[in-house]
Amino acid sequence: MEDRFTVLRTEYETEGLRRAALDPNPVRQFSAWFDEAVGAGVPQANAMVLATADLAGAPSARAVLLKDFDDRGFVFYTNLESRKGVELHANPQAALCFVWLPLHRQIRIEGRVEVVADAEADEYFRTRPHGAQIASTVSAQSRPVRDRAELEDRYAETAEMYPELPVPRPPHWSGFRVVPQAFEFWQGREFRLHDRFQYERRGGVWTITRLAP
Repeated sequence: MEDRFTVLRTEYETEGLRRAALDPNPVRQFSAWFDEAVGAGVPQANAMVLATADLAGAPSARAVLLKDFDDRGFVFYTNLESRKGVELHANPQAALCFVWLPLHRQIRIEGRVEVVADAEADEYFRTRPHGAQIASTVSAQSRPVRDRAELEDRYAETAEMYPELPVPRPPHWSGFRVVPQAFEFWQGREFRLHDRFQYERRGGVWTITRLAP
């Protein structure tokens, strides 16, 4: 068992991250790192792990795609009736994690969650490929389905209804915005002496603290 993981060991030999190099605004710092990840060719740099919890505190996590971000927060889209949608409705708190292994970087974001405005969801839905619009309409995400054929039959029926016309956004599909209250920027270093900096919002002001690795 040890040999299986020993061959995977990687040393993080980077220049590291210094406090003086950090932007006072964590969203701008995220934007800089995100652009570097895209520029470095990190596959699907907008992929992130979304963690939610139900009212009993039982957690669940899955990968989703970031579709927008600004000072208001970080947006992803989904079926509101999916497991994550139900959990976020009951317990509107979430955590995000971006892992960019080629750069030995990780970003964690925590905050409250809100549903985006209908106009914002409509605008994004119109940019989706036609097939993805149909799939969002027919899929009862996270619910049991008999087999693949059932999914394909639902898809075919709806595709006949909208052969070329824009598909209206279904009421069960929208976006969530994670409004950040905390960030952590993690830069891998040699010997696992990683650089970690935490931003916390206190009274509308972001404070920065270095954390032990």
